[in-house]
Amino acid sequence: MSAALHLAGANDLAALEPMVAAYHDEEGISSELEHRQAAIAPLLDGSPHGCVYLIGPRRAPVGYMVVTFGWSVEFGGLDGFIDELYIRPGVRGRGMASEALHALLPLLDEAGVRALHLEASVDRPRLERLYARAGFKMRRGYHLMSRVARRAPGK
Repeated sequence: MSAALHLAGANDLAALEPMVAAYHDEEGISSELEHRQAAIAPLLDGSPHGCVYLIGPRRAPVGYMVVTFGWSVEFGGLDGFIDELYIRPGVRGRGMASEALHALLPLLDEAGVRALHLEASVDRPRLERLYARAGFKMRRGYHLMSRVARRAPGK
């Protein structure tokens, strides 16, 4: 099975949303359908802030990857963040995530992305090895820190 990447669009929400729900459930992320759809829809509609790639056959994807974009003076311009990467449990361990990451990197290089970041759970050494094989490295002396807004914008 190929881990081909397909840029997702608005017509892909029905295939994408159940995988996002499964990923959130697996990771213990509390999110409602309305919240997930509101977060995904702008990315499927061409938002400059990010995009979603379906992994595998377009009609029956086996996973997805969300990449968001920012700007970094340190890295010299546009940077990206792999916000979510999910492969269905039934096809894990076949190299799909690795193949998808390796397909993504030249696409982002061509788009001018100067650095790509991701967050890796400290208790998942298998994922850390996957990311290392794709060229990601821990940054000595740095930890990802987050502040979550108390309420959603416009509420």
